[in-house]
Amino acid sequence: MNTMFRYDLMESARNTNEWLGASARAMASYPVWGLVPHPMFKVLSAWGRVTERSFARMVIKPDWGIRTVVGDEGRDHLVDINTVVSRPFGDLIHFRVVGRAPRARRVLLVAPMSGHYSTLLRSTVQSLLPDCEVYVTDWHNARDIPVSEGKFDVEDYTLYLVDFMRHLGSDLHVVAICQPAPLTLAATAYLAGVDPEAQPRSLTLIGGPIDPDAAPTEVTDFGRSLTMGQLEHLAIQRVGFKYAGAGRLVYPGLLQLASFISMNMDRHFQAFSDQILRAAKGEASERDAHNRFYDEYLSVMDMTAEFYLSTVERVFKNREIARNVFTVAGQPVDIGAITDVAVKVVEGEEDDISAPGQCLAALDLCTGLPASMKASHLEPGAGHYGIFAGKSWRNNIRPLVLRFIDQNSGDRPGRKKGSTIRAV
Repeated sequence: MNTMFRYDLMESARNTNEWLGASARAMASYPVWGLVPHPMFKVLSAWGRVTERSFARMVIKPDWGIRTVVGDEGRDHLVDINTVVSRPFGDLIHFRVVGRAPRARRVLLVAPMSGHYSTLLRSTVQSLLPDCEVYVTDWHNARDIPVSEGKFDVEDYTLYLVDFMRHLGSDLHVVAICQPAPLTLAATAYLAGVDPEAQPRSLTLIGGPIDPDAAPTEVTDFGRSLTMGQLEHLAIQRVGFKYAGAGRLVYPGLLQLASFISMNMDRHFQAFSDQILRAAKGEASERDAHNRFYDEYLSVMDMTAEFYLSTVERVFKNREIARNVFTVAGQPVDIGAITDVAVKVVEGEEDDISAPGQCLAALDLCTGLPASMKASHLEPGAGHYGIFAGKSWRNNIRPLVLRFIDQNSGDRPGRKKGSTIRAV
């Protein structure tokens, strides 16, 4: 009950701050203050608007907001988001472009489950839609999943990816972004051992912690500084009575958000101060750069305690994937068993979350792959988000990824083109 009280206390604090912002906005916007020529009321109203919006976003799942895509003939095509596979902890969704012939490139984007929703990849999806059939792993907020649905840890996550790949068939190219990179590599290796024909054609790993010790960061140092018992005591709470997952042990999204912000406190403080001043001057807008970024950044989701703790213990502390000793459902996963899936690694030179070298370790683990099927790219000046969103992704990395996909789209001996094995 103590951890449930802490969970509800955090939600109460968030709700109170949202209410304070709304109250300040309403009070300072009262028409009578127009008779008092003092900027304090405009600043207070602006503070209220920014505060109310920010704390409200923390419990809202963002919309994908992808309505249309331009076709080859220059006209807009509507985009439908269809659920292809539905599971308690996450779905496989397809961005179907209406009225357009299916694209030859079939891409599965494996989204992170690290505190933010899969919509974090919105711009990545938008940039790929004109040229690809895009599928995305859409993970669910653990607070909304009843306890009766059971646990969900790194092995379950890996098996979800295995099922998604099997469902889509082997004529597939997988792109894993950040946190899921090691587990996506493990899922591919698992298929190599039990169902080789279901493996994808290529695997692109972007900024993921394959070997966290290859280049220590603040994230890896934090994991090393605490025992698992300390981490469980400090980070794990039970979902409060307000949600469907009441009683489920989780790592709360609000707690993760606090750690995200603390890593760059000065930058965030300056960003919000500037936004309040812009709002007071009447220069802010509903979809300006600040709101577009923070509407997504502040929207957080809870992770199951089993997933969070097993990620820290098995991926970061014990380095099971980096040491090639990872197991799934009692089955050893040998990354060296990957022999005909081309693997590309993308890293950002200024990445302070998964530093250069962490993801590159994947190529050394793929001992069964010839050098001709391995590739890597280090993006100069790019930070963690820049390698899958923004100018670096659009101008440099995306063309390289598409070229890599095209180079590895042909048939290979023993592989049936486009074979589809439905998930059990």
